[in-house]
Amino acid sequence: MGKEKNPRRVGDNEAFAVGRQIRGSAQKLNLVAGLIRGRKAEEALNVLAFSSKAMAVDVRKVLQSAIANAENNHNLDIDALVISEASVGKAMSLKRWKARARGRSTRIVKPFSRIRVVVREEEQA
Repeated sequence: MGKEKNPRRVGDNEAFAVGRQIRGSAQKLNLVAGLIRGRKAEEALNVLAFSSKAMAVDVRKVLQSAIANAENNHNLDIDALVISEASVGKAMSLKRWKARARGRSTRIVKPFSRIRVVVREEEQA
């Protein structure tokens, strides 16, 4: 008896990782995700390590997690990994306020984003 096994959300030669609460807007995060889409995993790590964008630090952590998942959980060859998907979306937003002139206030929105990185093992030719 018991519960059915949870089906895989990606293919047999793929692994993924999700960063759920990344502080910053989805638009800025998507600019960094665009730098790594379609690249080999090792090359993408180098691009993120030397990027001047602040979001690159968080994207690099998620990519390293996806690579570790591929190696440890799915027995994939890390030298043959390619980023097949890097999708970005909105998460929650903190609402704050700031005092302004004449007794008024202004709303400050501090957005959070999420990123999902999928790596695929490609056959070496």
